Amino acid sequence: MEIGVVGNDLFTIGFRLVGIEKWFNVNEEVPVENAIKTALQDKEIGVLVIHDEDWKELDTTLRKKLSNSVKPTVIAIGAEVDEGLRDRIKTAVGVDLWN
Repeated sequence: MEIGVVGNDLFTIGFRLVGIEKWFNVNEEVPVENAIKTALQDKEIGVLVIHDEDWKELDTTLRKKLSNSVKPTVIAIGAEVDEGLRDRIKTAVGVDLWN
């Protein structure tokens, strides 16, 4: 299981520096929906991290689909904290990492 990251270059660079090899940059030429669709085609990705600003831009239907996804587990991070993050990580890895 690998981690994938979707976001702008400034967001993905930190993940790339620590060794994440599956990253999908969002920019004027590649909208967030396209980057996510590309990432979802990679069956090796078990956790998909998305910048919270890009998350907010998604269509409500796509956000709901991604929120309910187990493989990959989709996590939006950034300035705001996702309250469902703990439950989704627990579902994905089978363990409550906070206990």
